[in-house]
Amino acid sequence: MILNIEKKIKLAFAISAGSFLTSVALVAVVCVFAYGLVNEQRKSIYVLDHNVPVLVRQSEQGTNREVEYKSHVNMFHLLFFTLPPDDEYIKANLAKAMYLIDDTGLAQYNNLKEKGYYNSILASSALLTIQTDSITVDEKLHFTYYARQRIERNTSIATRALITEGDLQEVPRTDNNPHGLIIKNWKTVLNKDLEYVEKKSF
Repeated sequence: MILNIEKKIKLAFAISAGSFLTSVALVAVVCVFAYGLVNEQRKSIYVLDHNVPVLVRQSEQGTNREVEYKSHVNMFHLLFFTLPPDDEYIKANLAKAMYLIDDTGLAQYNNLKEKGYYNSILASSALLTIQTDSITVDEKLHFTYYARQRIERNTSIATRALITEGDLQEVPRTDNNPHGLIIKNWKTVLNKDLEYVEKKSF
């Protein structure tokens, strides 16, 4: 009789322990699944477009980082080298460009300013534009920028080959620096004439 009672107690204990461990395992699985589901849902954002909800997806910060590297380099060069004969426009563009680069950019700007480069653009009503050919960025975040610059004056159109290089450094994102990068050690490697065409005068 006593043996039967002991066996029943042991059996009940084993069943209770097994049920407890099974419950803990199930709760752990459910928690892991719920956590993953919540994280996944946080990446889904609904944006209202004319009162119509549109589902957009959030990507990881590093997913398109290489694209951002090239976009940052391209943005700086477009701001720095797009120079119409408009003093206020030039100043506004260069002010934006200075947020994207360290003091090497400011040094280049001051050097050109002292040489009367920007005044000559205004005096001759020249229009300077730049066309990006390619941008390479290596694993050490050293970039090389290849482009062609077009200089159009009243009497001529000149095309120049432009190659610059520098390094990229991660910094906090701001409204003035949306990519969260800054260009360092920037220098011009090549800047030479490719073509010079005189405009026809009638």
